[in-house]
Amino acid sequence: MTSNSPSKPPKARRKSNSQTSDAEALALAQHVDSAKKTYGRGAQIRTKSMKDKKLRSNLKSLESKYRNAALQAKNAEILLDNSAGLLEPENELERTYKVRQDEIKAGVAIETAKKGFELRLEGLGPYDVCEYTRNGRELLIGGRKGHVACMDWRDGKLGCELQLGETVRDAKWLHNNQSFAVAQKKCVYIYARDGVEIHQLKKHVEATHLEFLPYHFLLASVSTAGVLRYTDTSTGQMITELPTHLGPPTSLCQNPHNAILHVGHQKGTVTLWSPNSTTPLVKLLPHHGQVRALAVDRAGRYMVSTGQDRRMSVWDIRMFKEVHTHHLRQPGSTISISDRNLTAVGWGTQVSIFKPDLFTHSPDSAIKVLAPYMSWGGEGQTISKVKFCPFEDVLGISHTQGFNSILVPGSGEPNPDALEPGTNPFETSKQRRETEVRAVLEKLQPEMISLDPNFIGNLDLASDEQRRREKDLDAKKEDKIAKLKNKGRGRNSALRRHLRKSGQKNVIDEEKVRAKEALRAMDKREMERVKKLKAEYGPALERFARKRF
Repeated sequence: MTSNSPSKPPKARRKSNSQTSDAEALALAQHVDSAKKTYGRGAQIRTKSMKDKKLRSNLKSLESKYRNAALQAKNAEILLDNSAGLLEPENELERTYKVRQDEIKAGVAIETAKKGFELRLEGLGPYDVCEYTRNGRELLIGGRKGHVACMDWRDGKLGCELQLGETVRDAKWLHNNQSFAVAQKKCVYIYARDGVEIHQLKKHVEATHLEFLPYHFLLASVSTAGVLRYTDTSTGQMITELPTHLGPPTSLCQNPHNAILHVGHQKGTVTLWSPNSTTPLVKLLPHHGQVRALAVDRAGRYMVSTGQDRRMSVWDIRMFKEVHTHHLRQPGSTISISDRNLTAVGWGTQVSIFKPDLFTHSPDSAIKVLAPYMSWGGEGQTISKVKFCPFEDVLGISHTQGFNSILVPGSGEPNPDALEPGTNPFETSKQRRETEVRAVLEKLQPEMISLDPNFIGNLDLASDEQRRREKDLDAKKEDKIAKLKNKGRGRNSALRRHLRKSGQKNVIDEEKVRAKEALRAMDKREMERVKKLKAEYGPALERFARKRF
């Protein structure tokens, strides 16, 4: 017993050490996977098939740098000042969608409670426009009867207020808070922040929806005739006009990830457009009736749409596959997705806000109907548009009697990236001017808009063997005309038969031109032969020097 007792504790220690090492390795692998998913640049480049050693080593070192950068960004999350949080029920029977705005304002700080307010604008509505700038500091609202106003909604300072006296269908901020575009009855106008008219875009006729692409400086509009138009706001030039051939559009949104425009139509189809193609890149059929609203999340992975058939459809646009369908009590009229992937849907007089698990919900799960995270409405005000404010837990709601700003805990991104152009909520006027100049210098061209924004700089993965095989095939191609020239002569030669057959097709190509040139050269050589024979035979016998065909 005494001899065996010392041997047992070391075995137990070795076993525990191996278990801890396995747990550490598993935790490290999970940490690396999480870093790649959040901060990675995509799939790793395959270097095994590359025969160039120098290129292979350079790419391996580059991939290791990308991996280390993603790990450092993941490790730096501990230094972030704030963290996002959602409403949490105290027990299983409590529901967060029953919490009212008065209760939320009573439980938050005074400065935060001031962000929830109401603008009563009776007689000027309904208000169909509600837009925030990219940094969330300025608000733009517009009524269908012609009332347009912009303001610093935090301080309550009015920028301008216009009474246009004609129908206003849509309005959008441009690259910063110094100008905005308004789609009026006849065409699109651009106004300065103080209300002065700057430009009149006469080619954007009867625009119903507007979108602005900030990295390309493109203002896009779609008209009642179904024509999609792009204008470069930095130069004022019209880029392209694309007819959709699907009638009047019913909704429009952009994918922030790749700048592709999603257009909803009357027959339930959604088409994806870029200025480089005259036909839609993709056609989807998410609804059986009119598509009333569209929205795409910031990462460009999911699209949410509502239709006249009272369905809210969630699509994974990476695979163009429907993930989930949720039924509403009334057709949804507007959708907005926040920075933290909360989805707000306005239907009738109600607004329902769903958690990010709306995108990952499976139709086969036990929960068939998703309960909303929060709700608002029921005061007889028809909802026209909802819009989340960037970097704030605030949702703006436009309705028939004005505008409401409500608090939605956990909807805003708490840690803005100050190096991202135009998204710094604390920028000064000097920083704004420098950011504008930098954005113009780094402007992307319209030709770079595609479904895959990472196509630029990709390697040609075709191997050297494949290229050599293609070269060998090109070298082995026979010269058809040279073969026909050696197949006989005369009136019924192979070359003349080939020309007679190709003449019936009434098509002139390179092969036909070469055949005619070969026939002329053959005739010329025959005439020279006859002339030479005549000289040899003399005047008495030159009649026997004849052509052979």
